[in-house]
Amino acid sequence: MCEKVFTKIANKVAYAAGLPLTFLGCCIVVLAWAVSGPVFGFSDTWQLVINTGTTIITFLMVFLIQNTQNRDGAAIQAKLDELIRVGTGHNHFIGIEHLTETEVEEIRKKCEQAAKRHDVRAKAKG
Repeated sequence: MCEKVFTKIANKVAYAAGLPLTFLGCCIVVLAWAVSGPVFGFSDTWQLVINTGTTIITFLMVFLIQNTQNRDGAAIQAKLDELIRVGTGHNHFIGIEHLTETEVEEIRKKCEQAAKRHDVRAKAKG
């Protein structure tokens, strides 16, 4: 239950964060803060307000956006795995996202080499 609520909130916040209107709102807040500088004498407290506010928002957004990206990545991976499973692809590619970066890079290089060999053969035939 709690996970579903968090997921719903994370999706809505991540969506809202990407809207042009949200960016405009943030620009207005920063502009209002900058314009208010002379009123507050460009004091340490005046600077602390924007620093604290942006730090807190950034800190929270990192976790919400990462959660959304993790779920999106897992969903895409599951869809690709299913396409490989039912298609003519090689089933040994299913689950490679769990390998180390070095292992994935080795597989990627092997795929590139196979594609180049295929291109050379296709050009020789054509």
